[in-house]
Formats: sequence, C-alpha cells, structure tokens
Amino acid sequence: MQANKHNRGFTFIEVLIATILIGLAIASLMAANRAFTTANDAGTDLSTAEFLIEQIKELTALLPVVEPGTPESADDVFGPESGETQATYDDLNDFDGTAGNGTIFSPPINANRNVLNDYATFSQQVTVENVSATNFEQVVDPLRSSFVRVTVSVSQNGQMVTSTSWLRARY
Repeated sequence: MQANKHNRGFTFIEVLIATILIGLAIASLMAANRAFTTANDAGTDLSTAEFLIEQIKELTALLPVVEPGTPESADDVFGPESGETQATYDDLNDFDGTAGNGTIFSPPINANRNVLNDYATFSQQVTVENVSATNFEQVVDPLRSSFVRVTVSVSQNGQMVTSTSWLRARY
C-alpha cells in the first residue's frame, strides 16, 4: 500500500470562485444598506413634514375663519387686512396671503409663530379657499360659503414632501 503523498488543497479556480462569491455578497449588502439609508432619510423627511403641518394646524385651530366681530352677512377681506403681517394674523383667511397665493413660511414656524431655524431647508405653504357647502372639492368665490379648505404643503429645498387639507366652518 502506498500512501497518498499529495495533500489535496484548494485549486486556484476554487479560490477564485470563492472570492467572486464573497465579493458579490459584499456588493449586495452595500446596495441594500444604501437603499435602507435612502428609505430612512425619506421617512425622516416625511415625519418632519407632518410635524410642520401639525404646527400650522395647531396655530389655526382656535382662530376664527373670518375677521373677529364680522357678522355672518357682512363681507370681509379674504386674506390679510391692511397693515396685518404674518405675526398679527387674527383669522384663518388671513393665511391665504395676497391674491390668493397662500402664505409661505420659510424657514417654517411653530404653533406659537416662532421661527424654526433648525428646519431652514423646509418651508410651509398655507392656502385657504372657500368651498361649496354641497361639494367640498369645488372652490367658490371668497366669502360665498360657510366652509373653507385649508391646505398646508411642506417642501424641502423646493421639492414637495407632503400636503394635507382639512375643512373648517365659518360658524
């Protein structure tokens, strides 16, 4: 009996294939990590945008829809009254801005109207539109309905992140 003097080790081809497989596994893990990071960043941006929408919602929740003291039958200025600034808006329709273009807060503000400089890459746009009492999707002339739709859109670096609308009654 003759002993096998050759110890069988890995061939060059086997080492090459193992190296390629390990390289593919590492490349796949890096691609997955990049995808997870991107998804996490998008989720963080969306959470921040929702927070900024809630700040406007809280700010406007207790404001009357039209100028305080205006009778139901009287016409009111839709948008800010003469001399009002964002800091002194006292009714919801003031937030529609001039010429119905909405009001943009950049950097955004919180419910106490304090500027949130930590979120300077974000902006809040608030629009207020009168809507039909029978069809909340139909916009009507200002102050011709008891219902308004408030829309807050949040953008980051000029790119829309999210937008939310809700209804308020003039009552």
